[in-house]
Amino acid sequence: MRVLHYLELRDRLQRSGIGTAVRHQRTALADSPLRLSTSPWRGGDPLTAIYKRAVGDGAFRDYDLAHCHLPGPGTIAVAEHARRNDLPLVVHAHVTREDFAGSFRGSTAVGPVLQRYLAWLYSRADLLLCPSEYTKSVLQSYPVDAPIRTITNGVDLAALAGHGALRRTYRRRFGLDGVVVYAVGNVFERKGVETFCRLARRSDREFVWFGPYDDGPHASPTVRRLTANPPENVTFTGWIEDVRGAYAAGDIYCLPTRVENQGISVLEAMACGAAVVLRRLPVFEEFYTHGEDCLLCETLPEFEAAIERLAANPDLRRRLGDRAAETAREHGLDRVRRELEAAYGLAHERAAGQHATD
Repeated sequence: MRVLHYLELRDRLQRSGIGTAVRHQRTALADSPLRLSTSPWRGGDPLTAIYKRAVGDGAFRDYDLAHCHLPGPGTIAVAEHARRNDLPLVVHAHVTREDFAGSFRGSTAVGPVLQRYLAWLYSRADLLLCPSEYTKSVLQSYPVDAPIRTITNGVDLAALAGHGALRRTYRRRFGLDGVVVYAVGNVFERKGVETFCRLARRSDREFVWFGPYDDGPHASPTVRRLTANPPENVTFTGWIEDVRGAYAAGDIYCLPTRVENQGISVLEAMACGAAVVLRRLPVFEEFYTHGEDCLLCETLPEFEAAIERLAANPDLRRRLGDRAAETAREHGLDRVRRELEAAYGLAHERAAGQHATD
């Protein structure tokens, strides 16, 4: 089967959670008999495709199923092409109104319009994929008129191998000492950066957020304020070239995020054997168990107590980290491959049945 595995704005999204999820899928499918292409356009870009169409060659490459990852104009074009040619369309719901809010300046205000747009676009799919039952329930509430199937974002265990060897290098690079509390990923307001900094102000520990942040006009005022003037014991590193170094340098992974669809960085931290502290959210309770592979907290004092408990007890950190690594292995790329292959088969069956009744 020829599969179009399409992420528009790919270059801009390389450092995002969406970009990571797409890379995981492509790595997983490399061991599959499926033949993947990553651009729908003849010639590789829309402008060349327009020329190809003008001279009679057609704008779109040949494929048997389309799997699109971003709700943009390219996906709309692919969806229309799929409809006209009776091709199965799979759309991946990486974006919801809920997780878009609190990400950029004005992203919360556009929520109602975004929800209506997503409901319209996602309803055009023969099969809609999302990473969790929590996200599925959110999409059903919009409502979305398409079958929805959950599939883990997965974690690339092989890509994280050898992270421990980078511990000394990265701790020296950022001047870290003692038990370090850390987070990994893009610095967004919804990720709980304000809570992260409030916890730091109440602690003598070093806090580090490894990941890029926007300090320009599109950034939220909260992110701009905190990254420009963080507490004395907080470091915002910006982009780092090897994420393994982040997971090696820290000791207690703390993500007080307000909204997640799954959280790839959580799985990566677990895969590296970190002791993990998370906000008690339905999506995390779906995958993880308090006191076994993580600690779940609701209030600032609970976060503070969990961090100090772990900092004072290396045996507890080790036990939670070992169990967390077991949990992460359940989300390996072999599972991603199997679930994608099953989803593509289901989309083909549904599309064939739908076209037979038209």
